[in-house]
Amino acid sequence: MQGSAQQIVLGLDPGSRVTGYGFVRERSGVLELVAAGVVRTAAEADFCRRLGVIYSAVAELIATHGPVEAAVENVFVSKNPGTALKLGQARGAALAACAVAGLPVFSYEPTVIKKSLVGVGRAEKSQVAFMVARVLACRETFAADATDALAAAVCHLNQRRLTRLCGAR
Repeated sequence: MQGSAQQIVLGLDPGSRVTGYGFVRERSGVLELVAAGVVRTAAEADFCRRLGVIYSAVAELIATHGPVEAAVENVFVSKNPGTALKLGQARGAALAACAVAGLPVFSYEPTVIKKSLVGVGRAEKSQVAFMVARVLACRETFAADATDALAAAVCHLNQRRLTRLCGAR
């Protein structure tokens, strides 16, 4: 990440039906919410069209908010291989938009994200949402996917800060 005074990170929680996104700005060590929401695809739409919607929406969000990096939650392997494959493809569409925009992408396991915010890797979604709201000092509530995306962005910024403090590269 460049050494600018203000840096925006895009957090992503990809899904084939709902992809959460969250933009978090770090200014002088203080984190603040820029934008958050979800990209919804029509369940009845052809799967390739849904992937196209995800790609286009993420590309447009990147162009609008100008992040310098992206943080994404790793794919959670479900019991259903078909679901895991679709999730991986949705993640690929979102990551392709980041790659085309030239954003470095950092991936985090869900347990690492939860531990970074709550202190416990198996924290409940409600606990993560509570901590996201506290860290970003926001009162509004978001869809679970948007909260997870914001959590990924906050986790990444925490990891970057820790790396800088420890002098590691």
